[in-house]
Amino acid sequence: MSRTLPPLNALRAFEAAARHESFSRAADELGVSHSAISRHVRGLEARLGVHLFRDAARGVALTAEGSHYLQRITPAFDVIGEATEGLADAPAGRVVVNSEPVFATKIVIPLLAKFQQDLPGIDLRLVGSNELADLDRYEADLAIRYAKTGSLDQPSDLLSDAPIYPFTAPGYLPNDTLRPNDLLERLLLRDRGPNIWIDWARIAGFDVAVPDPPWRMRAALALEAAVHGAGIYLGASDGTHLDETAGRLVRVSDVGFRQGSFHLLTSGQAGRRKAVRQVRTWLLDHTQALRSA
Repeated sequence: MSRTLPPLNALRAFEAAARHESFSRAADELGVSHSAISRHVRGLEARLGVHLFRDAARGVALTAEGSHYLQRITPAFDVIGEATEGLADAPAGRVVVNSEPVFATKIVIPLLAKFQQDLPGIDLRLVGSNELADLDRYEADLAIRYAKTGSLDQPSDLLSDAPIYPFTAPGYLPNDTLRPNDLLERLLLRDRGPNIWIDWARIAGFDVAVPDPPWRMRAALALEAAVHGAGIYLGASDGTHLDETAGRLVRVSDVGFRQGSFHLLTSGQAGRRKAVRQVRTWLLDHTQALRSA
């Protein structure tokens, strides 16, 4: 029995444009021109006798018919993808990981050489950003994000809940004996909530006023400022491990506490791909030491 199927290229163009709500971004994904996407979509609309898209302020938006069609064909694409990957001996393909910059720079990038040895068929694309990628629109396959308390409002895996300590460059403090004034009257750097230094001083038992406000920077900048002797950084020990090992940072105090954690989010659709599942497992395996017992 023959099937009534439109051209596969037209379906791929429609599906990509629908996910991105943009012909230009669909063209970038599929490696074709904007006009090719437009031509395929218009041809598909003519074949189906309906309008699948309407113009929007930014790009395009699906019509009711287009939304219904996307919902019906997406599972078919997933099945084809799974079947194709199932025949391969090893996972392959591009996997995009969107990560907060410090976690990407200090934890994931140092592991890239090992990743390439372990999973050579996977093209890992790491994107450092403080903005969470929209996994539902396939902006990334996996995302690494920080949650201050508890967990994120999406299914996720715990990557790191390393405790927070104060760190600074060797020689920044006048001597090795920690006194409240030696620490709290220096330039204090932070990347999290406004009371983090107050919380630390209270836990450490220091009855000394904390300068208000400590200098808040993005974590990557605050950490680098401390490495270069510009202040004392209060942050998680997962991001400072490499600099400590290299002697660029020293832990000022053994008093630490936990505040928040990093989590790995997986796109629902992308999570069906073998390559994405392998990257997820690999990341969890190689961050095991960052999770508390």
